[in-house]
Amino acid sequence: MTPPHTERHIGLGRGLGALIPQTSPAGAAPLEIPISRIRGNPYQPRLRVEQHALEALASSIAVHGVLQPVLVTEVFDGYQLVAGERRVRAAQMAGLDRVPAIVRQIAKRDQLAVAIVENVQRADLNAMEEAHAYRQLADEFGLTQDEIANRVGRARSTVANTLRLLDLEKPVQEALAEGNISEGHARALAGASPSGQRQLVEAVMARDLSVRQTEELVRRLRDKPAIDPAPAADPNTEMDRMEEDLRRALGTKVQLARSRKGGRIVIEYYSDEEFSRLFDRLTGGVS
Repeated sequence: MTPPHTERHIGLGRGLGALIPQTSPAGAAPLEIPISRIRGNPYQPRLRVEQHALEALASSIAVHGVLQPVLVTEVFDGYQLVAGERRVRAAQMAGLDRVPAIVRQIAKRDQLAVAIVENVQRADLNAMEEAHAYRQLADEFGLTQDEIANRVGRARSTVANTLRLLDLEKPVQEALAEGNISEGHARALAGASPSGQRQLVEAVMARDLSVRQTEELVRRLRDKPAIDPAPAADPNTEMDRMEEDLRRALGTKVQLARSRKGGRIVIEYYSDEEFSRLFDRLTGGVS
């Protein structure tokens, strides 16, 4: 059984009140609901939960109980979780069968917005998870960037910059999602070409570069003057040139023939005297 809660534990944080319709009397206590009747949030923006952090929360809950209610909405077979997934999972790990919950009727698009806000306020979302959540609000619910900003309590420019992370090359997105680079690194790498991003992200991680060093690396790569590669020599023309040089040097007909593993040089002579002359020329007169 979880301990009693005071009113200050009920709120989910600044900015959420505007998203959550207040249908119950002010100051009403949270309900204790069975965990078995809580369904997961299909709009949960967080894709990964660190196991050690979850275990630490479970240890705390085992001693102190769930200090902050989860947020749910009623569905036909129980409750659907809107915010508080980590608390529910940690409560299960701690052996609890019930958790305190605030029950609200919340529109689907607001369920995603509430989940985003709660996770952002708790620093539970990485930048890529946040970007995908904003994209879902735009694609699935037709919200503009201004509307997304209003619903999640962010500046429009912040939403726009976060969405731009989805234009990064996949290796950069993966490095950011896994915490191998920061959002500042990712924004710096966005200034490079697609092939440059793939190349540079490896260098940034391997050399543990700062954001400023990454920006400088991208700038140098971008400002590097383009050099037109020299046209490839025509192998037939090159062979003809070398044959002619050998003819002039030896004073006789020479043929060059390439093969897969090398080739051969055919030097023709037409008398014993000419053979002796070519032999002396090739060996430097040493016999």
